[in-house]
Amino acid sequence: MDKVMRLASEKGVVIFTKSSCCLCYAVNILFKELGVRPMVHEIDQDPEGREMEKALLRLGCGAPVPAVFIGGKLRGSTNEIMSLHLSGSLTQLLKPYQSL
Repeated sequence: MDKVMRLASEKGVVIFTKSSCCLCYAVNILFKELGVRPMVHEIDQDPEGREMEKALLRLGCGAPVPAVFIGGKLRGSTNEIMSLHLSGSLTQLLKPYQSL
């Protein structure tokens, strides 16, 4: 869990993904369209990936990937991020990290 939290706090927006996950790709594209360049960490390419996946589930992420952290705080997976986006809240959360 320490590695997940350390990586999650390295940049304002961090997404834990798997290279073969289409929902991870969609969330990453959404953030880029909103003017944010997230740090993407592919856990299937990390030797500690299985442990990181377990840690994400223990932190309360409904699905292990994509797991989105904004400002060091877990905001959830695809469902939570899309709900925030549809309600207009995601843009407000991302404002400090937008590069547009």
